[in-house]
Amino acid sequence: MAGSVNHLGSNSLRRRSLHEEVADCVRTMIIEGELKEGERINEPALCKQLDISRTPLREALKVLNSEGIVTIEPNRGARVAVITPEEIREHFEIICSLERRAAELTASRATQAELEQLTRLQQQLEGYHQAQDKQQYFEINQHIHRLIIELAGNETLIQLHHQLMNKVSRGRYLAIGFHHRWDESVAEHRALLDALKAGDGDRAGRILAEHVMHTGDLLVQELEQKQHKAG
Repeated sequence: MAGSVNHLGSNSLRRRSLHEEVADCVRTMIIEGELKEGERINEPALCKQLDISRTPLREALKVLNSEGIVTIEPNRGARVAVITPEEIREHFEIICSLERRAAELTASRATQAELEQLTRLQQQLEGYHQAQDKQQYFEINQHIHRLIIELAGNETLIQLHHQLMNKVSRGRYLAIGFHHRWDESVAEHRALLDALKAGDGDRAGRILAEHVMHTGDLLVQELEQKQHKAG
């Protein structure tokens, strides 16, 4: 993810402010582990890497602070926030409920064209899994989850989900590194698609809820073990 934000192009920058684009870049660097948990963010170095001035970076860090991804300490700058097992457990419990309801609604509201779009995404997901392309797999995986939320057609649900996903995306990316979970996740996505195509909202909701909580439970276990070793 290293490099300049200038590659995003003038059209993109007209649609969104520069600090939002910078926030996206830094968020991805944190999710993918380029910026480590607890690490102090070196603002001059990051400005040079992204080819930007200090002002948009500081505005971007304020955005990420509001999302709980970084913490800003007065007169000491920003750090990448530390994920705790308690936070992950609480966030995944809520995301589980939101995605379950979204799957139930999507099963009854998705058009044939939208189901075909989900099918194409599933095919891409399985292709990246076979290629062991973690970064591309994660992007498609996130896309599928967002699309199911959007197809539910509930704006409040969409907004709540977006806020929470920013907080747990780092954990979801880490979970792909657990190969047994990665294999399970692909199978769960396939079963979910089958339920959505069948218009079976109850089954789709149950599959997606279990899928989300499997990931959350695994992350909590890993973080608790990490805490135990550190303590």
